[in-house]
Amino acid sequence: MARRITPVERSWTLQDAKNRFSAVVEAARRGEPQLVTRRGAPAVVVVAAEEYVRLRTCEQAAQPSFVDHLLAMPRDDESFERIKAEPRATDF
Repeated sequence: MARRITPVERSWTLQDAKNRFSAVVEAARRGEPQLVTRRGAPAVVVVAAEEYVRLRTCEQAAQPSFVDHLLAMPRDDESFERIKAEPRATDF
């Protein structure tokens, strides 16, 4: 399933973005994300470094911690019969 792309103010073909890279960067630095398409399909969005850091921080904050992951695991409720294992004979 394709992801939905958030509307941006400006869209560039890959070739145009290469030819006008300074303009793409300056617009992104002004807080205007720039969509770059490849063969007519969305390929990347250029954003300011500060916006990227903000997005990554939000993404990481939304992830459960390792402790949360461990606490979410099912606990042994001892509702099943435990069978003691017989020691195996080892070949020497």
